[in-house]
Amino acid sequence: MTAATHSTLFPQVPDSADAVLDGLDPEQREVATALHGPVCVLAGAGTGKTRAITHRIAYGVRAGVLHPSSVLAVTFTNRAAGEMRGRLRQLGAAGVQARTFHSAALRQLQYFWPKAIGGSLPRLVDRKIQLVADAAAACRIRLDRGELRDVTAEIEWSKVTQTVPADYAPAAAKAGRESPRDPAEIAQLYAAYEDVKRERSVIDFEDVLLLTVAVLQDRHDIAEQIRAQYQHFVVDEYQDVSPLQQRLLDLWLGERDSLCVVGDASQTIYSFTGATPDHLLDFRTRHPGATVVKLVRDYRSTPQVVHLANGLLAQARGRAADHRLELVSQRAPGPEPVYAEYTDEPTEAEGAARRIRELIDSGVPASEIAILFRTNAQSETYEQALADAAVPYQLRGAERFFDRPEVRKASIALRGAARFGGNDSLLDDVVDLPSQVRAVLSGEGWTTQPPAGSGAVRERWESLAALVNLAQDFAAAKPGATLADLVAELDERANAQHAPTVQGVTLASLHSAKGLEWDVVFLVGVAEGMMPITYAKTDEQIEEERRLLYVGVTRAREHLHVSWALSRSPGGRPSRRPSRFLDGLRPGSTATTGRTAAGGAGGIERGIPGTRGSAPKRAQRVPARCRVCGRTLTDPGEMKLMRCDDCPSDMNEGLYERLREWRADQARGSGQPAFCVFTDRTLMAIAESAPDDERELARIPGVGMRKLTRYGADVLAICAGQSPAESTDQD
Repeated sequence: MTAATHSTLFPQVPDSADAVLDGLDPEQREVATALHGPVCVLAGAGTGKTRAITHRIAYGVRAGVLHPSSVLAVTFTNRAAGEMRGRLRQLGAAGVQARTFHSAALRQLQYFWPKAIGGSLPRLVDRKIQLVADAAAACRIRLDRGELRDVTAEIEWSKVTQTVPADYAPAAAKAGRESPRDPAEIAQLYAAYEDVKRERSVIDFEDVLLLTVAVLQDRHDIAEQIRAQYQHFVVDEYQDVSPLQQRLLDLWLGERDSLCVVGDASQTIYSFTGATPDHLLDFRTRHPGATVVKLVRDYRSTPQVVHLANGLLAQARGRAADHRLELVSQRAPGPEPVYAEYTDEPTEAEGAARRIRELIDSGVPASEIAILFRTNAQSETYEQALADAAVPYQLRGAERFFDRPEVRKASIALRGAARFGGNDSLLDDVVDLPSQVRAVLSGEGWTTQPPAGSGAVRERWESLAALVNLAQDFAAAKPGATLADLVAELDERANAQHAPTVQGVTLASLHSAKGLEWDVVFLVGVAEGMMPITYAKTDEQIEEERRLLYVGVTRAREHLHVSWALSRSPGGRPSRRPSRFLDGLRPGSTATTGRTAAGGAGGIERGIPGTRGSAPKRAQRVPARCRVCGRTLTDPGEMKLMRCDDCPSDMNEGLYERLREWRADQARGSGQPAFCVFTDRTLMAIAESAPDDERELARIPGVGMRKLTRYGADVLAICAGQSPAESTDQD
């Protein structure tokens, strides 16, 4: 459920530009009134960022500063774009274009293709899997279903990072990606995939952006035509912009700087798709005249939920963590988060379903409850548990509300009744609008009581019930409204994809829950191996998992339940432990990291007028050079050693062997490969430098803070010629 649906459904349109600003806090008001020059809004979870930017657009339109058709607001999902259009309509700023990057680019490409290229635009394919399978067959490479999905993801990543097939292997290595197959094979499959598309005259979603970029780069007349149309840009979720999307945005802007971006580096959870927060974090460097506004007043969650969210980030590492925002709850105190441990996953699911049944029986709407998990594969266990407890539910990511067959049929029936209701016997004895809607929808399968159980029949009833509830809210907000008025409202909502709330518990992955919120959230499966996920190996990947949990925590308004299971199945070995991210936060645990730096406070930083293009100098990254011959190093392995492979080594062979023996013991004890402790190159670098203290050890590439905390004492003891202390590793 979004903040939009949680607020008044049918607010009155403000009667003036100044009235648009009513109810905004000082920082939100600053966003709304900063209509000139570049603006960067750093907005923490629950701080009203969508409210701030929609009021900004509406205020600009109502004040006559912005023309509606000259504004392009860019979001990352159709749902977010629909919500933004709906809010702008309610604020009296209809006509503003709010679209996803792909939707905006596709419209431009379709319009300008005949002029730029000639003929009609090639057909856009919805799914790549079959094309990738055909490319694999052409290469005589066999891929199972999982490998097809993984290879497809690598192709998508390559395209949004503007990597061509020939450059895939070095680009993937530089980005630290673990290729699902040999990088040379991925490159071969990528090239074959592009050949298959050309042969069939089709394009994919990434091509939409790539081709639009190509047209705007090559045809300055077309670029200028688009720039004449759109004078002002707003980009939501800017931390998720890919290099390709940033390139398109730069081309849309040209030499102008009428740009407002909104984001939160602590909610960067899509780096595996090519998204990077660097554009957000570097915004002030690229636009030194920018106004930066920080939103930290959290209107969504209680102080108890916010405290846990801040605690998660307080232990974070890396560049995004250095720019974290410390939230300040604006709500009254609520209950403390509940932590629960179960013997196995089915028992954990039953426990969640039992508690949800109690909440619903006590009066909590099912639509205000969500179960969030790390992977979609976890969903089935919870679906079964909820069905057994007679709890209605909906799967996040299913078919869009207004695209559902029963909703389309219901809309047709309501439209017919609005036109010819006088001849419909169903409406003879009903007067008010809700009664009319109930009468019409009873012919489509709606009943006063929901059907028993779950499944397709229950889902259809829930959809019709959502329309009935919407009619009641609409009639209450607009006394005297007719059935025709309701049909017009449904048409506008369908165009904006502004769906009413379906009465069911939401089941969703943490990734798909981004941008949503509920009164009650159950975070399940919060155990090592699932959170962080097993395949998260690098420090950067681990930190993204932490941010993913942060996103989950900040979905809760009031009640938060966090649980984990000691084993996967009944009778299994209880070898799991709660996620390391909860260390020091859940009762009875201690922190494993020592970060205590304070988070960023809210406020406003004004740019320096007239400084466009003269960014303040920042510390330049010094190129790595061989410490023997002085040559510039570019190979990651050589950079780790700080010398060329063919330059003489001054490595202490005895120290190297002792480190290898210690590493083997650590690997056996933790049940993981030796390279997961330290790679050979890192051990060689340690043996060559023989660090005396943690500071020197931390400078060695491959020794991140996590490994320094975990292994630093042992390594320094070995370097000093001593025996390492007995491992205290808890993992």
